[in-house]
Amino acid sequence: MKDKFIKALESNNLYVVRKIPKSDLHNHITRGGNKRYIEKWVDVSIAKCPKLKDLGEMNKWIAENIKPLCQGRLGYEKRIEAAFVQARMDGIKVLHMSVSIGEEQFYDNSVENLVQAVKRIHKNFAPEISFIPEIAFLSNVSPDEISEKLDEFLDQDYFKSIDMFGDEFVAHKFKKVYRKAKEKGLILKAHVGEFGTADLVKQAVEELELNQVQHGIAAANSKSIMKWLCDNKIQLNVCPTSNVLLSRVDDYKTHPIRKLYDNGVKVTINTDDMIIFDQSVSEEFLNLYNSGLFNAIELNEIRENGLALNNSDYDYALALY
Repeated sequence: MKDKFIKALESNNLYVVRKIPKSDLHNHITRGGNKRYIEKWVDVSIAKCPKLKDLGEMNKWIAENIKPLCQGRLGYEKRIEAAFVQARMDGIKVLHMSVSIGEEQFYDNSVENLVQAVKRIHKNFAPEISFIPEIAFLSNVSPDEISEKLDEFLDQDYFKSIDMFGDEFVAHKFKKVYRKAKEKGLILKAHVGEFGTADLVKQAVEELELNQVQHGIAAANSKSIMKWLCDNKIQLNVCPTSNVLLSRVDDYKTHPIRKLYDNGVKVTINTDDMIIFDQSVSEEFLNLYNSGLFNAIELNEIRENGLALNNSDYDYALALY
């Protein structure tokens, strides 16, 4: 697989790159879908996402271009379906996707029914994928409310990971939530270092005892913090096109993932919100290769990072080797 992947990158062969086993460890389940799949379902062309200045503009774009097409329980499930279809098409073998607290509203506030729906869609559309379901929550909700709702999700004995997104600067308020998740053996993640600082990345990892960081690219601004992340084996799940289109970096050539990699930080390549940013994991690898930021051998190492056994029992990923 290694040689095949390297040759596919060097020959710019997207078809073959898609056939090589990969991971996607940073993916929001209702935003991870294939845009063409949704377009075909609704028979409407979805606009190309422009460069945005912040998350507010992104949420406005979603509200105008995606949500009106996918309403109610049917629309919710169609977006999940599109995410599994996209992952299967792109050769994803290890898939982390987050289900947000609050999405049980589509099932009369039954977390059990929500979980059964996700299980059914996974089985029907991508049973061959090693799926790591993730609990996600917005940081603008009170910690006590999240802690209470978390119990309902954990009671399902289904979720294997947890992630926080939204305001990075309030991560410290959710220590109790993360302790509870840790006790249950979940992989601990949080969105941090996307808009915040390098210091904030270290603070969140220490206070929440994170295993992985979603984005974390601000860490590239501090040599000492990159060394600390490397020494503590903290993985950053990076989403290059998301960072470009949300104006966190100018382009692929200047993306800080290169600096993180050169300083020994373990990084992976992921999609974030495929239905918005419209770049698959395979395309992200080619973007980074064609920009000259990495050579094919380095990108294969990064590909293997995502498939490595990391805080969970990836039997399927192990079988690939």
